Amino acid sequence: MPSPGEANRKNISLRSALNAELHQAVFSIASPVAAKGFDICIVGGAVRDIVSGKTPEDVDFVTTATPEEMALIFPEVKLTGSSFGVMRLRAGGCEFEIATARKERNYMDGRHPEKIQYTRDLDEDAQRRDFTFNAMRLDPLSGKLYDPSGGVTDLKQGLVRTVGEPEVRFKEDYLRMIRAIRFAARFHFDIEEKTFCAIKKLAPLCKELSGERIREEFTRILTGKNPDYALRLLLETGILEAVLPEVARMPGVTQPEQFHPEGDVFEHTVLMLRHMAYPDPLLAWSVLLHDVGKPETRSVEPNGRIRFFCHEEAGSRIAQKIMERLHFSNDEQQAVVQAVRDHMRMAHVPEMKKEKLRKLMAGKHFSMELELNRLDCFCSNKMMDSFLFLCDRICQSSEKDLLTLPEPWVRGRDLIEAGFAPSPNFKKVLDETFDLQLSDVFPNRQAALRHAVKAIKKSLCS
Repeated sequence: MPSPGEANRKNISLRSALNAELHQAVFSIASPVAAKGFDICIVGGAVRDIVSGKTPEDVDFVTTATPEEMALIFPEVKLTGSSFGVMRLRAGGCEFEIATARKERNYMDGRHPEKIQYTRDLDEDAQRRDFTFNAMRLDPLSGKLYDPSGGVTDLKQGLVRTVGEPEVRFKEDYLRMIRAIRFAARFHFDIEEKTFCAIKKLAPLCKELSGERIREEFTRILTGKNPDYALRLLLETGILEAVLPEVARMPGVTQPEQFHPEGDVFEHTVLMLRHMAYPDPLLAWSVLLHDVGKPETRSVEPNGRIRFFCHEEAGSRIAQKIMERLHFSNDEQQAVVQAVRDHMRMAHVPEMKKEKLRKLMAGKHFSMELELNRLDCFCSNKMMDSFLFLCDRICQSSEKDLLTLPEPWVRGRDLIEAGFAPSPNFKKVLDETFDLQLSDVFPNRQAALRHAVKAIKKSLCS
């Protein structure tokens, strides 16, 4: 492992590692800072990408200049993290994050250091970083790669390893344990043995993380590369039990083999995550939670048949609690909870009444729910009849005809104009009239209004 401060013997040509626009912008920042006598280096994911032979899309810097000193060089610099000396600066059409090198001590709450001090030593700054491949830095002017913790070796060997003692790093910020899983999945790396053991030991501390931080990190995991591998690691380390105990109950919940030859509820979910083609957050969380109600609804009949009566209703209730706990927006909660509650409805679409089918297909998140159905069937019994039926309907009808609902021909104001006082009966009559309209029962608006008026009169007489 390289000694602290050791640079690679072969320098890196930054001109060939970055696109021309980004290279010019990087130089326009680094050169004036260095000219004033301060150190400035590229850090983070950009260095990982460059070392791995990839072209980074953006660049972050670390510098020995304080925010006040940077403001003298670049008056337009914006301080975005006043407590941590983090700045943002635009140059050449690119936006950069620049952090003042610092040393941190005495973390009290698993996230925030009790005291932050700036340092003029970039190696000292590197020692506070989480993983070895994130502690590397690259001098943008000389091309020297500094690797004080052996990040290059760990990248080559496919290992996620903390800088220094794992327990110390993880106690500084509990989220680093989940980040270790994310990096392992993203690069399909192993987690170094001491690092892995420390995660297993300290995993219960993840309960203390805020819902927002858990949500953001899990969403990045679920929508990133190899989410199935990540979920297994989360289970094996105990992190899943700490932050999503409802999902951690899935392993061992066996299912009928004729419908689920792939295995238990956990294996089914893992398989669906693996086969997501274009995961977005709503789909990914819907996949993770669609069968979360099965552990509590599983029953076995006298003949040995396994049942999960109303697991979708139980699952929607559990999903609601999880998403509230993780502080999802109301719209996100509604979309995922509805997908969990309705995911079994897709099996019955060929028999659906026309009005129900149109409402289903005109739903705001129908495309996501359709993909959830495809994954659910493909990763179990391969019975794709409903999915293919819906695909055929989409192909046979125009978007205007099928994937959006028409304006109702009869509204409450129409009944008021017809002489009726507003009443609780309005909603039932209007909903029924709209369903009949969707079923093409009425030839025109006048016929729909006549039906509604007749229905209102009947309700008043009953």
